Amino acid sequence: MADKKTKSYILRIDAETMDAIEAWAADEFRSTNGQLQWIITEALRKAKRLPKKQRTLKNEESNETAKE
Repeated sequence: MADKKTKSYILRIDAETMDAIEAWAADEFRSTNGQLQWIITEALRKAKRLPKKQRTLKNEESNETAKE
């Protein structure tokens, strides 16, 4: 994960939505930031807008998880 390039972005979210995201993150044992990244990635994947390189990486991760 250290070799990935990231960009910072300030996001304004209403308090109730943020509370829900934080609770969801805690339920999934993720950080709030990690949960937001997961939500965005899943939305892009479902909309078939995930960059090709990430689609390939996600498919490989899914295959590895399925083997376990």
